[in-house]
Amino acid sequence: MQIAMVGLGRMGANMARRLMRDGHDCVVFDQNPETVAQLVLEGATGASSLRELAEKLVQPRAAWIMVPAGDITEAVAMELAGYFAAGDVIIDGGNSNFKDDVKRAQALVAQGIHFLDVGTSGGVWGLERGFCLMVGGEAAAVQRLEPVFRTLSPGGSGIPPSPGRTTGGSAEQGWLYCGPSGAGHFVKMIHNGIEYGLMQAYAEGFDILKNANADCLPADQRYDFNLADIAELWRRGSVVTSWLLDLSADALARNPDLSTYSGFVQDSGEGRWTVQAAIDEAVPAEVLTAALYARFRSRQEHTFAEKVLSAMRQGFGGHIEPT
Repeated sequence: MQIAMVGLGRMGANMARRLMRDGHDCVVFDQNPETVAQLVLEGATGASSLRELAEKLVQPRAAWIMVPAGDITEAVAMELAGYFAAGDVIIDGGNSNFKDDVKRAQALVAQGIHFLDVGTSGGVWGLERGFCLMVGGEAAAVQRLEPVFRTLSPGGSGIPPSPGRTTGGSAEQGWLYCGPSGAGHFVKMIHNGIEYGLMQAYAEGFDILKNANADCLPADQRYDFNLADIAELWRRGSVVTSWLLDLSADALARNPDLSTYSGFVQDSGEGRWTVQAAIDEAVPAEVLTAALYARFRSRQEHTFAEKVLSAMRQGFGGHIEPT
């Protein structure tokens, strides 16, 4: 299937590579011509502008946008819409606010252009592991793009269905049609809010372990723990095993005191939106809210817990602390 990829950053370039590996025809564009040139060497068709990209696609066209959420995504989507026609599909695979998806879909429907919002999880490891995809928009457009979703998703990944499942379906392959416009990014928003809470729990736990030999403790109740060994231990058979723990164990093995991290932890927006959604729904979300506030605090004072958070963020998403 032919599809365009706009934005060839940490995830977009690897998504294009994964698509090409499975035989899809990719037309690519990025503000950095060197990035485009590299993908062309690997088999993609390059474009030097969004107009040229649209011209190189065969109708009905499909373009996947992987650029920063907000004004940049809006500008790219609207410019593409100016070159697209009825029946074409624009996909936002970034971390946009679901409310923006609803507005954008309503604006494009007058032109007959379909708009899909796809929450995309997988970070810098998605090329090999696949990307977990949470899809929102018109069901007919989703059905048409199903070959793309199947390629990008992890597939079965050797993970058997949950014992209680009898339904089958695409969720077991790592992608899911979640509902109408905004639904995909809503699910991804909650996914990232949960991620904040999980990361904070690991970070605080390792901070307590690190300080178990503090001078304020009785001498016979002080312990000098090897955090790298404990993280490695927990990866085997414990109930707190997870990919985030894998990343923590790797970071601690490489740099036990995490001295290469300051502990300054950014938030990319979804945590805030998750808390706001909880407020709108009158749903208590104490853990997720506290995890978000901990990130705010990290920009004023840094603890070992924040260094663990930074290490995890770099591990799964390639996020670098600001200098």
